[in-house]
Amino acid sequence: MVHRDRAPGRARCHTIEPVPPGAGETAHRTSGRWRLGVALSLGAVLMWGLLPIGLKALLRQLDPLTITWYRFLGSAVVLAIPVIRSRGLAPVRGFSRRRLTFLAIAALGLSANYILYVLGLDFVSPSAAQVIIQLAPMFMLLGGMVVFGERFTPWQWAGLAVLVLGQGLFFNEELLGLFGGLTPLGRGLLFMLGAALAWAAYALAQKQLLNSLSSTSIMFVIYLVGALVYLVPATPSRILALDGTGLVLLAFLTFNTLAAYGCFAEALDHLEASRVSVILALTPLVTVASVAIGSRLFPQVVDPEGLGPVSMAGAVLVVAGSVLARRNGRRAASGREVEARPTGSALTAGTTGDSVTREKP
Repeated sequence: MVHRDRAPGRARCHTIEPVPPGAGETAHRTSGRWRLGVALSLGAVLMWGLLPIGLKALLRQLDPLTITWYRFLGSAVVLAIPVIRSRGLAPVRGFSRRRLTFLAIAALGLSANYILYVLGLDFVSPSAAQVIIQLAPMFMLLGGMVVFGERFTPWQWAGLAVLVLGQGLFFNEELLGLFGGLTPLGRGLLFMLGAALAWAAYALAQKQLLNSLSSTSIMFVIYLVGALVYLVPATPSRILALDGTGLVLLAFLTFNTLAAYGCFAEALDHLEASRVSVILALTPLVTVASVAIGSRLFPQVVDPEGLGPVSMAGAVLVVAGSVLARRNGRRAASGREVEARPTGSALTAGTTGDSVTREKP
């Protein structure tokens, strides 16, 4: 674009350079305490890796709807404190119908994700659940192509291919049985696929809300809506029939999400988001290892899975595919990664029935 100087007797031309995409975004600089960032990321991975094991164990004593209701209620109660103090819901009054629709999609999407994930665990093992749910970030990326016109890089396509190959190897012994009818494994896989799609819908809707509402406030609304949705079908009084182990498991599951995201949020202040994302991709392996250890230490709580070498190789490929698919960082001129950080932007999948936001409660 050319601008002519209007001063008398002058006809100088000034060239106005176009602004590159993303130039107006704020670059997030980490603290440099990378060891702390790695430790916090591993803490989040551990919490998410243990989540399906705890859910599977609690299903012996409590139904999926009641478990989900308590998880939503507990999280809503905890988040109510910071949201009320900061008047975090004030912007909702000025929301257009479009933004309210996005908020409803986010709330219903995550509500569906939670219950479908637990229902799937009734039919599949914790490790199988973690392997299948890794499709959630892939669905989100593919949804971004359709909804936002985003591009899939060659690394992401390669990652998706490796991930699907790994899932095929993981279920190598059961795949042929799926063609003979809807087996229990088939039902579990359908529930998990539904959970992954629901999470992707939630994440895409939330992405449209983060410019006008903090992620803490968004999650509070979602948890509150979920608690109301599941209040009628749930049976809260069944908690009275739980034994000591059941009560401990319910308490752990109720606050697991908030503890995991506390570690995750703090990790992003000390380590680049792409590196945190790669560490999070280890979650399925943590679940596999935790089941193997837990089934020996607590056989009355954790059932053994007995994965063969082919299934283990498949789990490793699923992790490798997730890592490849998350290679989407930008680099500054100095060669160091610079990450655009709008408030609370969605990052990757902590997809074990949970949400992922950068600004965490």
